[in-house]
Amino acid sequence: MSDIIQLLPDSVANQIAAGEVIQRPASVIKELVENAVDAKASLIQVILKDAGRTLIQVIDNGKGMSATDARLAFERHATSKIRVADDLFSLHTMGFRGEALASIAAIAQVELRTKRKEDEMGTLITLAASTVESQECVSCPTGSNFCVKNIFYNVPARRKFLKSNQVELSNIINEFERIALINPEVSFILKHNDNELFNLQPGNFRQRIVSIYGKGMNQQLLPLEIETSLIKISGYIGKPEAARKRNALQYFFVNGRYMRHPYFHKAVMQSYEQLIPVGEMPNYFINFTVEPSQIDVNIHPTKTEIKFENEQAIWQIISATVKEALGKFSAVPSIDFDMADAPEIPIFQKNNPVAPPKSNFNPSYNPFKMSTGENSRRPDFDWNKLYAGFTSGEVPVVGKEEESEIFTSAIDKEDDELPEENLIVQSVISTDNMGDTGGSFMQIRGRYILTNVKSGLMIVDQYRAHVRILFDRYMSCIQAKQGVSQRTLFPEIIQLTTAQVAILQNIMADLQFLGFDLSNMGNNAYSVNGIPSGIEGVNIETLIWNMLETATEKGRDVKTDVHERLALSLAEAAAIPYGQVLSSLEMEQLVSDLLASVMPNYTPDGKTVISILSNDEITKRFK
Repeated sequence: MSDIIQLLPDSVANQIAAGEVIQRPASVIKELVENAVDAKASLIQVILKDAGRTLIQVIDNGKGMSATDARLAFERHATSKIRVADDLFSLHTMGFRGEALASIAAIAQVELRTKRKEDEMGTLITLAASTVESQECVSCPTGSNFCVKNIFYNVPARRKFLKSNQVELSNIINEFERIALINPEVSFILKHNDNELFNLQPGNFRQRIVSIYGKGMNQQLLPLEIETSLIKISGYIGKPEAARKRNALQYFFVNGRYMRHPYFHKAVMQSYEQLIPVGEMPNYFINFTVEPSQIDVNIHPTKTEIKFENEQAIWQIISATVKEALGKFSAVPSIDFDMADAPEIPIFQKNNPVAPPKSNFNPSYNPFKMSTGENSRRPDFDWNKLYAGFTSGEVPVVGKEEESEIFTSAIDKEDDELPEENLIVQSVISTDNMGDTGGSFMQIRGRYILTNVKSGLMIVDQYRAHVRILFDRYMSCIQAKQGVSQRTLFPEIIQLTTAQVAILQNIMADLQFLGFDLSNMGNNAYSVNGIPSGIEGVNIETLIWNMLETATEKGRDVKTDVHERLALSLAEAAAIPYGQVLSSLEMEQLVSDLLASVMPNYTPDGKTVISILSNDEITKRFK
């Protein structure tokens, strides 16, 4: 029998490594920009075509490489960061494994121009699918210029799993922002299809946060600062009132490296308990500085998951630091001692006698006695007679009119205090002929509509029914490209991130078909001049954020699917909420519109709208 184990060719091994390190265009951005930071660049430019599918170009003014280093950099496990195993635990740089450039060259066409400051000429090297095609001397500025073209061109199975351009661009922007945030001393420029998305100038950490996320962020930040023997913590947390239900800005950095850490995230979240509503998330930008020997960054290929040696102790430090910042800047609710009506307490003196307080009362005061002045409710009614009857134990005798007037307010109060289950049914009988529905409706708990049909009792979820109706209506508007817009009396200004603006530009036409009228005000701000008819009262900023997030969730660039997601998101926001009491005409119209739908039984995302309790089932329940 022949041997079956053999070494993989370098080209195959590099493609396998690429699957771990390079998952999408954003991965290429991360590796190349981090290398530029490690090269001590003060200016880094990123140029993209088609969200990185066609071109990813990263230009820096860092140290550059010699001709030998440029060639060797594309070999697997070629690195300038490690000489011995112990170096893994004293790292101060981003990349160190030596797999990134080899992985990129394995799945794309790569061109590198690089020169050191002390060299007269630079080097141009061209590779494709791990194969060096050429290497020559060229004239170029100091630093490095990487061009990565046609990512995954030789791995079609990987290329087809790339998501739409808007999703891939959003991922690129997220990676770019993480690196730009923690390196505020470096200038960053990001261009996509000749449009400049970012032009970040050097500054401090707070200035970099504001330059990325807008001037409004400046008023929302509370500083953190503490240094212990274990760790140094600095950065900013958001005020409780700035918390968001979605798209919260939450960043941890350790020694200049972005990381995810669910355990430390929980420490921050617990510090905000009782300060923000359930389901909302605070913003935070927190930097950790620790000895490199106290962490292990080599537990995940993308190096975003990091293990700390003293996690429990650090958890306590984080919690205390965040709570201190919230309390110091009056973010924590305090007890307000109102001194306006407080009694004046005299200073105690030993020689002065202390007299007990005295109180006066009128024993003849009758609370039931009403004056005959203009403020009297019933000057002609004998309230003393009623009071005497109660005090003597006898039931007072009053006429129907008086009885009604005396007890009406009390009964009204009792109705308000009745248990919910006694008040949850509202029955309305319609005199109109409803055909199959029998003409009668009942609403239960402000949620379900009951009506009799020939086969039994039909139960309709009113919110889901309205979602189904609105979804069909909005889809028709998109397909016909004629949504009905209602002008806003006072245009609302919404502030978006650069990533959200990139998504918005891709779906702007679809939003217009739905009835939105948005104007670009510059600096990622948009004015909402018109909204779809019928969604009055909805929080427009939150709705647009949700629709942008919905658009980014689509895996492939399939227009119909994007339309459906936008229509569903808008329908769910505009549908009548649970608990809203409907009149007989409103219930009749809702059921009628629902039954006119092509698919009345289910919402667009597959939830049940109608349930029938058959006549036979009802009969069985009474046997």
